[in-house]
Amino acid sequence: MPRRSRAVLFILLGALLAAAFSTTLATIATRLAGNPQPVEALGVLNLAFWFGWAFLSLPFVVLAQRLRIDRHPRVAVPVHLGVLVVASTLHIALLTTAQASVWWISPELQALNPDMPVWTEQWTRTFPVQLATLLDWELFAGVAVVAVAHAFFYYAESRERGLRQANLETRLMEAQLQTLQRQLHPHFLFNTLNAISTLMHRDVQAAERTLVQLSGLLRVTLDSIARPQIKLSEELGFLDKFVQIEQTRLGDRLSVTFDVDDDTLDALVPALILQPLVENAIKYGVAPRGDAGTVSVSGHLEGDMLVLSVTDDGPGPSEMALAALSTGIGLSNTRARLSHQFGARHRFEFKRHQHGFTVLVAFPFRTVVPATTGVVQEASNDHARP
Repeated sequence: MPRRSRAVLFILLGALLAAAFSTTLATIATRLAGNPQPVEALGVLNLAFWFGWAFLSLPFVVLAQRLRIDRHPRVAVPVHLGVLVVASTLHIALLTTAQASVWWISPELQALNPDMPVWTEQWTRTFPVQLATLLDWELFAGVAVVAVAHAFFYYAESRERGLRQANLETRLMEAQLQTLQRQLHPHFLFNTLNAISTLMHRDVQAAERTLVQLSGLLRVTLDSIARPQIKLSEELGFLDKFVQIEQTRLGDRLSVTFDVDDDTLDALVPALILQPLVENAIKYGVAPRGDAGTVSVSGHLEGDMLVLSVTDDGPGPSEMALAALSTGIGLSNTRARLSHQFGARHRFEFKRHQHGFTVLVAFPFRTVVPATTGVVQEASNDHARP
């Protein structure tokens, strides 16, 4: 149903309910006062009162929409006052008509007063009295209608502005996330090409294999550009390709293990969230060493949070390198993306311990609904590990 038709229906339904309520109260009041009145007569009077203002409110609403007091006060105020006076007079005339007509529809009133004066004579005599008695209250009622109409339009405009602002903020956040993600791709590509250039001087065939692996890896990264979030299983597949390139460069010196719970594989994670963490673990925890080193990638649930960590068993970065690491493209980009997507509901921590160095990220656990709705929902606590 169109919005205007629905609004008219609500107004008429409200008038009907108000008339029924007022008739009930009037019936009880007249009986308690010892002067009971016919229900049909009270019903006609209350229907005339409420439906009169219901119909009169429609032009008030249209006028309030087209000639807003806040926008055109010098013109709108006198116009609204003039319309209020006319509408109030019409409403009093309708009430007078209903009051003069109840005798004709109520056998009880006809029996009590068989010598009812002529209808026109009664209306003419009653109307001036009603006008002088009720005009101020009618004007107050009209002002209330105008005020409610303006309040409704203020609310509708405020809500529309809020929706537009939220939409703009969402689009801005998406643009910022895409900028951050695209910034990460050249960074990763530069580091990988630098590794290949190093291999060219030692093992041309290994460098060629690495170029082939890089080609496949770039196809995956290009597919992920338009998606700020991907499944954790896809992220691990991408990470495995990156690890293969690094293992070609470092050989047996690099070992990478994965300990990711199966119930987290469908979780949505920011694309390329793990690659810079693993890259830095290899750079600072494995590459500087002469012996073999291990990088461990883990993932599990803590309540409604997905916790991912990358740990190496090397000495970790020095204090100076750690400061530089925190402001470098890879990790500063990761921190900014987490902040944009999850606000305060995320963790990004560095931990130096006896047997290595760990970088931990945590954010709300969300999954893709299996149905083809494309809806993303936050998992309930039923998915959490005990």
